[in-house]
Amino acid sequence: MKYQLLALALAAGANSVYADTQGLTVDTIASLNKIHSVTVSPDGKHMVYGVKSPAVDDQKKSNYLFIKSLNKPNEARQLTSGSGEHNVVWAPDGSGLLFLTSRSGSSQIWRLPLNGGEAVQVSDLPLDVEGFKLSADGETLVLSMSVDINCDTLQCSADKIAAHQAQKATGRVYDQLMVRHWDTWLPPFKRHLYTASINGKLIDDAQPVMLGWNTDVPARPFSGMEEVAITHDGKAVIFAAKAPGPDQPWHTNFDLYYSKIGSGKITNLTEQNKAWDSHPTLSPDGKTLAYLAMKKPGFEADRFGIILRDLKTGKSKEIAADWDRSTGSLIFSDDGRKLYVTAQDLGQRSIFEIDINSSEVTRLFNDGYAGDLNLAGNQLVFSRHALNAPKDIYALDLSSRQTTALTEVNKSRLADTQFGQFEQFEFAGWNNETVYGYWVKPVGYQAGNKYPVAFLIHGGPQGSFGNMFHFRWNAQLWAAQGYGVVMIDFHGSTGYGQQFTNSISRDWGGKPLEDLQKGFAAVAKQQPWLDQNNACALGASYGGYMINWIAGNWNDGFKCLINHAGLYDLPGFYATTEELWFPEHEWGGPQWQGADDYVKFNPANYVDNWQTPMLVIHGEKDFRVPYDQGIAAFTALQRRGIPSRLIMYPDENHWILNMDNLKQWYAEVFRWMDHWTAK
Repeated sequence: MKYQLLALALAAGANSVYADTQGLTVDTIASLNKIHSVTVSPDGKHMVYGVKSPAVDDQKKSNYLFIKSLNKPNEARQLTSGSGEHNVVWAPDGSGLLFLTSRSGSSQIWRLPLNGGEAVQVSDLPLDVEGFKLSADGETLVLSMSVDINCDTLQCSADKIAAHQAQKATGRVYDQLMVRHWDTWLPPFKRHLYTASINGKLIDDAQPVMLGWNTDVPARPFSGMEEVAITHDGKAVIFAAKAPGPDQPWHTNFDLYYSKIGSGKITNLTEQNKAWDSHPTLSPDGKTLAYLAMKKPGFEADRFGIILRDLKTGKSKEIAADWDRSTGSLIFSDDGRKLYVTAQDLGQRSIFEIDINSSEVTRLFNDGYAGDLNLAGNQLVFSRHALNAPKDIYALDLSSRQTTALTEVNKSRLADTQFGQFEQFEFAGWNNETVYGYWVKPVGYQAGNKYPVAFLIHGGPQGSFGNMFHFRWNAQLWAAQGYGVVMIDFHGSTGYGQQFTNSISRDWGGKPLEDLQKGFAAVAKQQPWLDQNNACALGASYGGYMINWIAGNWNDGFKCLINHAGLYDLPGFYATTEELWFPEHEWGGPQWQGADDYVKFNPANYVDNWQTPMLVIHGEKDFRVPYDQGIAAFTALQRRGIPSRLIMYPDENHWILNMDNLKQWYAEVFRWMDHWTAK
């Protein structure tokens, strides 16, 4: 009976969740334009970028490319009319653009001249082109396509794929791991690299770089053509990949490989490093290869250092070896003497300049999350987002260090939106070490009032809830609902030095929990408008794990809990997840070898202490944290008689990506929190 009353109470509040507010709403987030494909012309005078717009009011959804002069304050000019153009590459002479589009019915390369005229098709291959790179001389293409590794021709692969899609039997057959990854049962096809020449004729065939490799290049699901480079003479390809083998699911040994085009031979350039090598990037003169390298095998969150390799002698050296940040992306200066890189840094993702000879590191930009880094003469062009701003494009003058906004793609859509004031704070966490976090005031904040708290816990666990604009976990949405928001980058978070990041491994329920407890007490004392006694905690992935851990180990701290895609039973998780290197590193090896962490930090072992109402949410296509973990947590709650609710999404993975589902997700989360905080 009490569950029926609870359901009625929750339903009764449904109409009040989206009351008129000046703060950010889910509907506003759903209406925002998204920037992509930021690229600068070879002469540094123009930039091209894509804007993906959702259907809003009477407007249809669109995806256009725009061009803008970097030297004159003129408006951007629309280049395309909405065929989803992406993977934009400038011709070396700046006369045109190459990009991927499905105008012809499949994903192919097209070229748009910038001196007038319509786009023309460059490739007409029997397979979809998933990504491409163009050589410095504009004559060689490297293409990424999914193929049957036993086929000798692209048409053979196309026929095999069509036959696979047409077969009536539904059984999947595997002889080795992985059988599924992220949100997909793996098909019997692999992403491989091919090369083709641009000679004025329509490209209808391409030559393989590798033959018979039972591995994806670039790796799925998140790697792209940033893992591929073409030598300046257009005669060789360098790419990052895992070597084929049945051990791929339990190691992180990506290497860089070199292949002379047409030779069929592949050479491992980084065979001695058994950890992760990534992002091959060539210097302007083509003589030096820069790349990112980890040092600890099996650890996906190790520090990415910067390695320079002389392509003639093969000699390598690390630069800025004492700089305790992990590089995310890198580009050379025009003279090859400096590198410009991004790296997480104290709650931001900042831009740094590194002198190659001296290894001196200089921070150039440190406000929000920077990405899409391009060099344009004496400027850096980059994208940036923050807790109070979605992504736009900016220019940083390297002489004056002044930053200028180049786009405002959501200005009209955010014209009536107010954002909650936010600030970074610090406190003494585990072992009295300095730990950082952010607080966000509710929209309409009035001094002297107390406000309920949304205590957001990030995932990873080697991650961060920093100064960023998040489409799924946006702190401003809680601020708009009248909550004060607290986010703490506990031990294990990224951007605070590698030792800080390493400290969570083998200690999932130790240091982080202490940081969260001390941080919440500290910020409540620093900001007395936060009602520490009227708070709900919520998180996803590792954040969801921590919710389950809090339920058994801090069971008097919150009025309610919300667990999205959280780990409940560690032995069960190990047996059903896909990237085995992750639990084996984090908890000390395979589960059956008796690693103590699978018991010591297992939330399922502390269910006797659970008492706090919990909302459990999961996606059925989540193969990283399979949905039985959510079912198990809900079962424990129900069996113990604790007020609880389960939301299961059959079409979502580890994230909530469908916008209608996201609206429902937030509505359910806000209803749950409003009920238990008596808001």
